[in-house]
Amino acid sequence: MKYRKMGSLGWDASALGFGAMRLPLDQNFKIIEEEAIQMIRYAIDHGVNYIDTAYPYHGGRSEVIIGKALQYGYREKVHLTTKLPIWLIRRQNHFERYFKRQLDRLQTNPDIYLFHGLNKQRFKKVQELNLIKNMENARDNGLFKYIGFSFHDNFDVFKEIIDSYQWDCCQIQLNYLDIKHQAGLKGLHYAGEKDIAVIIMEPIRGGKLAIPNDDLESKPLIKNVLNNSSIQRSMADWALQFLWNQKHVSVVLSGMSTMQQVVENVESANNSGINTLTDPELKTIADLREAYNKYVVVPCTRCGYCIPCPNGVSIPNVLGVLNEIAYWGDRARMEYNQMAKTPEALNRRREGGEEVEGAATLCTQCGECLEKCPQQIEIPDMMDKANDIFRDGKDITEILEIE
Repeated sequence: MKYRKMGSLGWDASALGFGAMRLPLDQNFKIIEEEAIQMIRYAIDHGVNYIDTAYPYHGGRSEVIIGKALQYGYREKVHLTTKLPIWLIRRQNHFERYFKRQLDRLQTNPDIYLFHGLNKQRFKKVQELNLIKNMENARDNGLFKYIGFSFHDNFDVFKEIIDSYQWDCCQIQLNYLDIKHQAGLKGLHYAGEKDIAVIIMEPIRGGKLAIPNDDLESKPLIKNVLNNSSIQRSMADWALQFLWNQKHVSVVLSGMSTMQQVVENVESANNSGINTLTDPELKTIADLREAYNKYVVVPCTRCGYCIPCPNGVSIPNVLGVLNEIAYWGDRARMEYNQMAKTPEALNRRREGGEEVEGAATLCTQCGECLEKCPQQIEIPDMMDKANDIFRDGKDITEILEIE
């Protein structure tokens, strides 16, 4: 296993970290406990020393399984991270309530504790409730060692959060498609130059960057890039090596759901290095990015300039789901189905403290978003098309041009 500098923390992390959000499931969507534990221990036996979990993963069962897997001497071999479910925190004393529940699940204390999924709204809550003080008190009492946050918003918000405190580490979404999305490469470099350890999540984009061979026929542009490359490697390996090539990356988390994925990813990590990719390899990755982008039906970068919408439409999320359903098909509908479809539902759920997104049905065609969009997307028209697909059941191929 290759190891990398963990920012200013004084220890090295394995290039590959085990992300416990996608553990193996049976037909009833319950974790296959014995297999999950075998996978985790195999990774540790082969040099993985960083384990990442969180309060909501697998409906709370992920932390339980990690606790079981780390028994019999395995806990001492790893650095363990879990996260505070900031969306559930309403008062300052809720910090201790949820942290204690996590300790009970894990049967141990974490080494790193992160604010989970910070964005502008959640960071405001952290500040208003002075939750940094809770973090510091728990750390000073020996309950964990390091304070950080995971992140989902744009670079400007990321910079604001980074500059607000002396963080030990941060966790960002990054892969060769998302180099300008959310924190992006710019955020990686910004945090890295401050010697803050940067943990990478979504390196395979939820599986999007590792298309099974049987499915590649439906993505000929991507298949052609792979076939024409002078270097042959698996799609997952291309995605992982892109990240390990970056000097400011401390550890790359992979949410592995089969033993084969663990074995293959450990082998990939063994062959990783900083600035080791050749020009032909970098060209293949650039060509893959270009090929994937040709399957994007809406050129939305999720910059967020179009929000807040006066009617509560979560415009970037709606457009993002359109792109996902164009790529994945019906399996991508789940995110949209969770959005509020009426003003009454939106208000009721928000008043109940829920962080709910607004669906395209809330759009009144006011056009306020049009002058704000740097990509000049006809957003009201796209909201109409989203309604055709999600509300009226039309096929996306009838509505949008898909290669």
